[in-house]
Amino acid sequence: MMKYKKNIQIMFIIFFFGSFFGYVLENTLTTLKGIYVLRQGLLYEPLIPIYGLGALVFYLLLNNIPFRSKNKYLYVFLISFVCGGLMEYIVSFIQEKVFGTISWDYSYLPFNINGRTSLFHATCWGIIGLLYYLLIIPIINKIKKQEFKKMDNLFITLLLVVTALDISITTLACYRRTERRNGIEASNNVQKFLDANYPDVMIDFYFSNAKVKK
Repeated sequence: MMKYKKNIQIMFIIFFFGSFFGYVLENTLTTLKGIYVLRQGLLYEPLIPIYGLGALVFYLLLNNIPFRSKNKYLYVFLISFVCGGLMEYIVSFIQEKVFGTISWDYSYLPFNINGRTSLFHATCWGIIGLLYYLLIIPIINKIKKQEFKKMDNLFITLLLVVTALDISITTLACYRRTERRNGIEASNNVQKFLDANYPDVMIDFYFSNAKVKK
């Protein structure tokens, strides 16, 4: 039971810090471009979950590749290349079908797949996977060997609950934004609560890069 709990904690830590890294990276890149646009994946926390999901998937896939295996760097790159591009495509597809919006469109790049991913971005995922394998996974495995103190367990549990609530309310608020866009009136208390507390102007501000799919 304790081992199962520890594994959940480690998975959450990977997801959380991966999501935070994505937030810092995306906002840094937009700032360097000279036109700052807030890039945020959740309403309350400075996280972009697709990066956290990527960090988690990469860890589960790459951690089992022995550091002494032949051609290990090629394996790591190819796995990260394929899985990163595939994940990007799937997330974009789900976002469009559920919320009617897209947050990125790579149609202007050569060798793109329906604008959801491209050879360039898959290559970036491959490079990120290599760096992750070499620099981050060893740190994670060291953390796994450590015993968490009572306060550590309490803090991780609290942060997990807060993040789960943030993901839930963000998903509901964004879905309700889609319903309003489609002219669906509020018919229950949940919808009325979302309309009152998460109006269009608020959702559109936090997710300004989410464009309606035409």
